[in-house]
Amino acid sequence: MRILISGATGLVGKVLIKIALLDGHEVHFLTRSKAKIGFHKGVKGFYWNPNEHKIDVACFDGVDCIIHLAGATVSKPWTKKYKTEILNSRLDTTQLLVDSLKNTKHKIKSIVSASAIGVYPSSLDKIHEEQDPVAPNSFMEQVVVDWEGAVDQFSDLNIKVSKLRIGLVLAQGGGVLATLKIPTQFGLGAAFGSGNQWQSWIHVSDLSKLFLVAASQQWEGVYNAVAPEVVTQTEFIKQLAKGLKRPFFMPPLPRFLIRMMVGEMSTLVLNSQNVSSQKVAATTFDYAFPTLEKALSDLL
Repeated sequence: MRILISGATGLVGKVLIKIALLDGHEVHFLTRSKAKIGFHKGVKGFYWNPNEHKIDVACFDGVDCIIHLAGATVSKPWTKKYKTEILNSRLDTTQLLVDSLKNTKHKIKSIVSASAIGVYPSSLDKIHEEQDPVAPNSFMEQVVVDWEGAVDQFSDLNIKVSKLRIGLVLAQGGGVLATLKIPTQFGLGAAFGSGNQWQSWIHVSDLSKLFLVAASQQWEGVYNAVAPEVVTQTEFIKQLAKGLKRPFFMPPLPRFLIRMMVGEMSTLVLNSQNVSSQKVAATTFDYAFPTLEKALSDLL
């Protein structure tokens, strides 16, 4: 299978490329930096600039499936300007792909797009499933609703569409794990708010393989890309401290303090989302890291 990947130089994209090549797939990737076009042996890079609506349409040559990961990180401060970038980076890249395919001869059969569990409202009691109704009642919910709506346009081009709503991605050298390791290594690991909020997560290797399975089997619809085991934030930090062989004794950081420090962005650590993985579990996909203990043992 020949795959075109957007967002290939990001945290997930780099791992995805390695696994795709090991599985015998051919990879095309899109980049805004012409200097990165040859960054990885065995793949072909193609230039695009969504801000200027430019793309090298040769990227579509012989491609069977698109894996769409492009989008600005949500981990930078949510200024008014940056919130616009978070949304537009997802909508503009999607629209450029859609518009380009309308006018290009291709054989693309499916697209697997990143999405996020941030579309689900915060709840300590509810277990969220893919068919649950969603409504844009917060910034992140609005971003995901608009993002998924843009991706649905591929259906009009007779391309099968699947969307993976991704939980906290655990990986080496980046993401949430790299951030939380720093205080935890000094014995200062602590939960946020009550610490009772649910954390739905996934190992980056499982996530990458999930994208490839969805692409090769041409899945359609929404799938929650989370591990089977969901833990509270307190349990998450406790297991992280155990994995690092550090003590865990700090009380949770007060909710008001987190909100005072980072404002609206505090929802990323204060919201509770217990997200079901049953729809993925019902497929042929097999998790290599179904438990947090197993994932942390591998990553630490």
